[in-house]
Amino acid sequence: MHAFKRFLLLLLVLTIVVTPLCSCDSILKNLPEILSQITTSTSETTIIEESTPEEIIPEQTTPEATLPEGTTPEETTPESPVDPSDYKTKYASMTHQEFYANYTIAENADDAYWRSYYGFMSGTLRVPDEAPRVVQNRPMQDGMYIRNSVNQFIDEDTYVLVDVNGDVVMEIYRGGGYITLEEVAAYVYAFGDIPANYDANKKAKPTSSKWGEYLRVNNTKFTGDTRKYPYEPELPRISGCGGDLTYYEIDIGTTGTTSGEGYAVRIYNNGSSITRGAARIVYTRYDRNGNNIIDLDERYVFYTYNHYNDFQEYLNYYGGWGEMFGNITGGGTLSDKYNCNPTPYVEVARAPLSGVASLYEESAVEIVYFFCPVIDKFEYAA
Repeated sequence: MHAFKRFLLLLLVLTIVVTPLCSCDSILKNLPEILSQITTSTSETTIIEESTPEEIIPEQTTPEATLPEGTTPEETTPESPVDPSDYKTKYASMTHQEFYANYTIAENADDAYWRSYYGFMSGTLRVPDEAPRVVQNRPMQDGMYIRNSVNQFIDEDTYVLVDVNGDVVMEIYRGGGYITLEEVAAYVYAFGDIPANYDANKKAKPTSSKWGEYLRVNNTKFTGDTRKYPYEPELPRISGCGGDLTYYEIDIGTTGTTSGEGYAVRIYNNGSSITRGAARIVYTRYDRNGNNIIDLDERYVFYTYNHYNDFQEYLNYYGGWGEMFGNITGGGTLSDKYNCNPTPYVEVARAPLSGVASLYEESAVEIVYFFCPVIDKFEYAA
């Protein structure tokens, strides 16, 4: 602005010096008009340079202004679910003793998210037994057990676990903490990853974890190389036998193991230390190119409670486990490379459960339901 004034004054001086036809009297006579033009021009320039309200507002609004006092960036990450019921405030000041005194499972994905943030569980707290609870009336097709082919998501963070009749048992939430065999199997099947209370480090300790006695460990590659371990049965398309799918294994914390020597009958996690035992879930994690498995038709989930000697396939419903196959099933000796006889993988039929199929024939929206927290309502095979 000031530079423009100086420029106009310079033009005035030059006019006086280089214009012979103009007398000083005429210049002085017209000086008021010239100054008026200078003022007008200066005013117009000021309007151009003034900031509009649209320019000012963004400069005054900063991300820091939206952070509550004492809140860390991790707590306000855009990836965190919406918190309409203020679960964050609810759990922030709650002790573990208070939380578990009147425990209920998580209400929704938001609830599960904030529970995990503070080291609180979302699923059932019952420690599973060594052997899976298998529902008696497993449906079959063409002589094979049915693996439920309908994958029921409410949204990307909520998977619906059903029973053999297609009735809803419970919801499984991405990012929640789970320990029971059924819930962990459903979680791994639905999301292709481990629950929040799992640590991939096999040496993690409950005393240094916010999860305490609910900590579970291990999420490592399972080769399934039957040349190195001939007592293990070959799993479908497993990379260790030349297949195109990479399997991972995780621990399942049971009440103990009686599957053979070297595995003490102890509680998995007593709050001070972990006895890993012999129970594992083995699942497909990556394809040949190292990409995460997205197509659930390629998501295999198996359970072994005798350290890879025998397996049963998860059939994608509560209490749904396929026919056992492997070394002990074939009459071999536990983990014996020489006296072993693993039976092959038992194929399953991929089809909808009858109850689920009828829902989807009407509309996929029918998956919306009334929540039922009761899960021990089935009769199981011995």
